[in-house]
Amino acid sequence: MSIDRSNCTRTGRRRRVELDPDTVERDIARLVLTVVELLRQLMERQALRRVESGELTEDQEERIGLTLMLLDDRMGELRSRFGLRPEDLNIDLGPLGPLLPKET
Repeated sequence: MSIDRSNCTRTGRRRRVELDPDTVERDIARLVLTVVELLRQLMERQALRRVESGELTEDQEERIGLTLMLLDDRMGELRSRFGLRPEDLNIDLGPLGPLLPKET
């Protein structure tokens, strides 16, 4: 008998995916919102770099700021709908650490 070591942790216990029909919608929402949050943070950092470099007009800065604020508000609404906190979106990638950087 062989053991699939690719699915074992350092302690020798197997990591299992727990599938629960009652939480599948919330779990999918968590995954999708995590990806959206990652993209939102990347867009925000890029916008800040562009503002600091003087690439944008005042009108463009205003529109980007408003868009990012609206996206943040909508993300909050969706997290509330699915009973998620902001920290729930930071998926732990094991030895690689958390997916999302901590916001300062």
